[in-house]
Amino acid sequence: MPMPSILKLAAAAASFAAVGACTVAGPVPGTVEYAAATVSRAYDCGLPVDRSRILARLDRQDRPRFIAANAGYAVKSYKAPHRCEASERERIKGEIGALARR
Repeated sequence: MPMPSILKLAAAAASFAAVGACTVAGPVPGTVEYAAATVSRAYDCGLPVDRSRILARLDRQDRPRFIAANAGYAVKSYKAPHRCEASERERIKGEIGALARR
């Protein structure tokens, strides 16, 4: 008899873990939070970033969200590896350019 309840608990735990994994994946591309994460990662990679230009291109109501998210990512980046592979560096460089031209 105890087996079914253990299986239910295991299934519930697996479902919870799957939902948790969705939230850990990171910000969705195209969002202000994604732009902030990209800027933070560009700094980690040692790329030049014109943060004020990117900020100026955001809608006025999105700017506080960008600033808050960017500050949060900056704190996390102190603990993150600062090494970038060449492919990641080029991808980030392209995304930063697109954000600045938005």
